Amino acid sequence: MPEQTPFVGLTGGMGAGKSTALAALASLGAEVLSSDQVVHDLYAADERLRDAVVERWGEEVAPGGVVDRAAVARRVFADAGERAWLESVVWPLVGARVAGWLEAARARNPPPPAAVVEVPLLFEAGLGEAYDATIAVVAAEGLRRERAAARGHELADERAARQLPQEEKARRASFVVRNDGSVEQLLAQLSDVLAKLRR
Repeated sequence: MPEQTPFVGLTGGMGAGKSTALAALASLGAEVLSSDQVVHDLYAADERLRDAVVERWGEEVAPGGVVDRAAVARRVFADAGERAWLESVVWPLVGARVAGWLEAARARNPPPPAAVVEVPLLFEAGLGEAYDATIAVVAAEGLRRERAAARGHELADERAARQLPQEEKARRASFVVRNDGSVEQLLAQLSDVLAKLRR
């Protein structure tokens, strides 16, 4: 048994099923957190972030004082400079939230088998070394395209272009799980990963 709960980063390409895998890990007893949800919560509640984006891009990105994530996305996904600015503001806030969450997860009794954070751009952002282990979720290309289209992602090409190919994510990860079968098959793979993390 490790001395403390392993801190695990979960990643994968668009449409690979990262959220499905995160939910499956939660059902297996892991403590889980979505970095996208953290960002969503920050946009909804953090006045510093709201004020910063309004100062940068004007009131139209926060109608009625509420940040419009789609309006922000239109400004950053095709512009590397604007994206870099936004990341410089958002990532420290996300990092602080994750650190507090991890501390609470490790204080639980009994401790969870792992504390897993879903980070879509984990390797692209150079964050791999921050984790005790990493999991890459992969799926067949056709299935990934279908899933992404079904979610109606705006600027899907630009989002995908920012990401490493899923083969590269898999090569860098400590563990790789396939998510183009049944939920039961995914659960079995993730259960095996948690067992290995305990050893």
